[in-house]
Amino acid sequence: MNREKDVNDEPLLEVPQPATGPEEESGPERAASEESQASPLAAGLPRDLPDAFQKSVAEKQELYDRLLRKQAELENFRKRVQREKEDYLQLATIDLIRALLPVLDGFDRALRQRDPGVPKSFYEGIELIHQEMLGVLGRAGVTPIEAAGKLFDPHLHQAVETVEAEGHRDQEVVEELQRGYKLKHRLLRPAIVKVAATPARK
Repeated sequence: MNREKDVNDEPLLEVPQPATGPEEESGPERAASEESQASPLAAGLPRDLPDAFQKSVAEKQELYDRLLRKQAELENFRKRVQREKEDYLQLATIDLIRALLPVLDGFDRALRQRDPGVPKSFYEGIELIHQEMLGVLGRAGVTPIEAAGKLFDPHLHQAVETVEAEGHRDQEVVEELQRGYKLKHRLLRPAIVKVAATPARK
């Protein structure tokens, strides 16, 4: 007769234990690790925040000042190149303009010395051509120099005679013999004039 198998004779099953990772840190190391995980930016911040902030502001201001200087240098360079370009164009056309000045002198003489026997329409045509020519040269920057009634300016006028003239100031231009012209700020030709002078100065 078989004996019933005792329950206690059955082999015991092993109870699986929860998996554990590396040995856990303890003490101060664990606290520092938790603090680092809690605030990841804390490790990268400098110890003295006010000094670091002031240094950052100073560096930013220095970079801003350098940027302003570079912008000013660039603007000055652009203006200088533009000015040199304009000067070059003026020099390229100055010979042509000077060659046209005697033509303007011819118009001036023709309009000053009118012949009564010549029809009025002829002089009106000359005046029209003269004005058109002055307009073309004016758009190129050519302007006549004012002389009559002005005080003598050696930078703009060339005096060929001094005369005693009542009713005129000393060193006042009495008569313009030949008109002078400027190309913008450059003198093309001085005006040839007569200048009033007191007897003592004469």
